[in-house]
Amino acid sequence: MSDKTLSPPLSASPVSAATGPAQSGPAPAPKPGWREVWRVYSEAATLRMLLLGFSAGLPLLLVFGTLSFWLREAGIDRTTIGYLSWVGLAYGFKWAWAPLVDRLPIPLLTRWLGRRRSWLLLSQMVIMTALVCMALTDPKLALLPVVWCALAVAFGSATQDIALDAYRIESADTQRQAALAAAYQTGYRMAMIWSGAGALWIAARAEVVGVTSYQHGAWQAAYLVMAASMLLGVVTVLCSPEPQRRELPPSKNAADWLRGALIEPFADFLRRYGRQALLILGLIAVYRISDVVMGIMANPFYVDMGYTKDEVATVTKIYGVIMTLVGAFLGGGLAMRFGVMKVLMLGAVLSAGSNLLFAWLGTRGHDVTSLIFVISADNLSSGIASAAFIAYLSSLTNINYSATQYALFSSMMLLLPKALAGYSGRFVDAFGYSNFFTGTALLGVPVLLLIGLASRSKTTPAQ
Repeated sequence: MSDKTLSPPLSASPVSAATGPAQSGPAPAPKPGWREVWRVYSEAATLRMLLLGFSAGLPLLLVFGTLSFWLREAGIDRTTIGYLSWVGLAYGFKWAWAPLVDRLPIPLLTRWLGRRRSWLLLSQMVIMTALVCMALTDPKLALLPVVWCALAVAFGSATQDIALDAYRIESADTQRQAALAAAYQTGYRMAMIWSGAGALWIAARAEVVGVTSYQHGAWQAAYLVMAASMLLGVVTVLCSPEPQRRELPPSKNAADWLRGALIEPFADFLRRYGRQALLILGLIAVYRISDVVMGIMANPFYVDMGYTKDEVATVTKIYGVIMTLVGAFLGGGLAMRFGVMKVLMLGAVLSAGSNLLFAWLGTRGHDVTSLIFVISADNLSSGIASAAFIAYLSSLTNINYSATQYALFSSMMLLLPKALAGYSGRFVDAFGYSNFFTGTALLGVPVLLLIGLASRSKTTPAQ
């Protein structure tokens, strides 16, 4: 949102995402005061990112956590559910078509809405259509159609992420990226609560009273409501301004276009960060590994522990919302005040620690009070970690290749974790939930080492 209403930058000399970290020059301006930090959250661009974040976060659980709850109720075994999480690898390979989203116009739509908003609208239409198709299919009778629909949702969602990440990065100066990331993450997490707890609550309300067996109609109602919820993103896109258009150099021929679209974004990153590029990419690849691998088995865990849809929905809806808001805004504010790397370290420690709480929860039996505590802690830690991590990824991009480079980073963030998560069901079947949750916490240990090394790097863009 190259928004004309944005007030002046918080710092007189922010690090430029287009040129990489500054290597020399005048000393950086003092960190903004707390009043300046919190005022950014009331700006139109930040509020708009809150709504678009909701649109981005809504599809995720509908092909992961919520779907796993549905499949488990339908009698699908845990190993199969684990393998089906590989649908999420669509997010891990979105860098492959990101250059098209970055440069290819959509007939009619791009002329009407602009490059970023046209891709946003198209991807939202794909998501809504696929969710309706999922709602009309019963996995107990035919699992394969549900899988294909889930793949379509994941593909549409990944495409929306590409366009939206570019839209966000092009919307404000580097100093404001932490605030936009916090607003985006808050909307994203609230959408996940709606598509998680909200979907469970709707399914519970739609069940026929007195029937204790699996009811497809309840899940059909829930997924139709989720499809309709995507209209919030559609309306926001239609009412939002297109970021200021950045003219790309004309291509002499097809080979020149492919070089500029496919090769140059990656070559630019390697030129700017040199030998430190591998360290940065390694950190990106494993930062969220504890959360992602654990998350696939969370809902099957709730089912197997005897928690009802209503109990999980209520706890997540109340305590999850509160702690998500606190975590995301706290993470964004701390990153702006003290620097991204310090908050990255804090988020990594908290994320791994919250997984140990799930292992402890497994020893408590059907204990709703303990469930409240664990879900609250998990949402708080995830909010802090995610807000800082998004700001870190944004600081790495060259604004001339924002969609492609950010897609590469966010794809790497999910590729290894999603690949490992596919085996989560088999691990639980073989070793139990307690060992699984403890193992996912230990996966976070190498992350701490990589953050420490990256913090010492002279090319680290956000300190």
